[in-house]
Amino acid sequence: MLYERWREVARARGAEAALRDVPEGRAWTFAQLLDWSDRCEAPAGPWVFPRGMGAEFVLEVLRGWRHGRVICPLEEYDAAPDLPKPPKEIAHLKRTSATTGAARFVAFTAEQLAADPANIAATMGLRPGWPNIGVISLAHSYGFSNLVLPLLLQGIPLWLLKSPLPEPLRQLCAGGGEFALAGVPVMWRVWHEAGAILPNVRLAISAGAPLPLALERGAFEMSGVKIHNFLGSSECGGIAYDRTATPRTDAAMAGTALENVSISAVDGMLEVRGPAVGEGYWPEARTELGGGVFRTGDLVEIRERQLFMRGRATDVIHVAGRKVAPEEIERAIMACAGVRECLVFDAPRGEENQIVAVVVGGDEGCVRSSLRLPTWQIPRVWFFLPSLAANERGKVSRARWREKFTAGDLTK
Repeated sequence: MLYERWREVARARGAEAALRDVPEGRAWTFAQLLDWSDRCEAPAGPWVFPRGMGAEFVLEVLRGWRHGRVICPLEEYDAAPDLPKPPKEIAHLKRTSATTGAARFVAFTAEQLAADPANIAATMGLRPGWPNIGVISLAHSYGFSNLVLPLLLQGIPLWLLKSPLPEPLRQLCAGGGEFALAGVPVMWRVWHEAGAILPNVRLAISAGAPLPLALERGAFEMSGVKIHNFLGSSECGGIAYDRTATPRTDAAMAGTALENVSISAVDGMLEVRGPAVGEGYWPEARTELGGGVFRTGDLVEIRERQLFMRGRATDVIHVAGRKVAPEEIERAIMACAGVRECLVFDAPRGEENQIVAVVVGGDEGCVRSSLRLPTWQIPRVWFFLPSLAANERGKVSRARWREKFTAGDLTK
């Protein structure tokens, strides 16, 4: 089904530009990609593991589709998993990001996989005249569904820049044309501070971690580019998207549900339904995913169709018999002057928990004195550090920072 759909797209686009590997100076039209994929040799074994940020990633996906193999994208540092072959209806496996536990694989049929880029294109307004600039991981669900699949199933050209550094981005945009750019907050901050967000970025998307309001406002005021907050998950693809034309005023607001996606709050936690929801975890099934439903661990509120994120059930901090979501404390810290990033987590102190804050930017004295929180929610331990060291997907793991703190690896 996927390869047949690719053939339809490629034949319709023909001689139009499809894929550019900018650093390598290589380019393909849709017709040239189709010619390559029709003639490519079959891979050995039942799996194809695309890797990297170059054109070879896309070619390997086409090779797998052409010969009916199961696709399992991997990061460069991931070892090929030793997995049993899934049922014949499974066409794709996604590896979860493992920020809230051990990594798992999610299985998708061809129809489920194709539904995600269709939802994304319909919601975000992707168009062939705005090539996607590829700087985020192609192996991650975000990059695969927003860059690779729109190219192959929607006919949206992809320019692979590979490096997220601001100067290559500035040079590419300065060369003319209009573009769509998907990034994570740490990338958007670097681009903004370097003045690399040019007005011909017609569609700007941020996912992987919450987008700070100050960054969203700053980029809008400097370049006129509105960065749209996007929420998704490996288990179900795109979930919610901020469709507004101006910066948000509430950092917890994730947007409204994507086209063809249904969201609800069940016992205070987000439940997602739709055709892009995965078949299930593989090889071990779990009750929270399957039958077109993904029951997340996210605490949410839905008001007037807008989705507001209130934290994760597993991250809730218990202090002196009371509960608080770390995201609530983080939003208060982010409102303090000069703060660029922060992370809050709990750590044991005797028989009780203490709240720990790691902050990037701002003056320690000013931040602590200007914080507007109930006394019991104010962190007892503070670290002001140069960076939170987000991974290439823009995610920061509370569990890993808690481990570093417990091991004494953080310094004042």
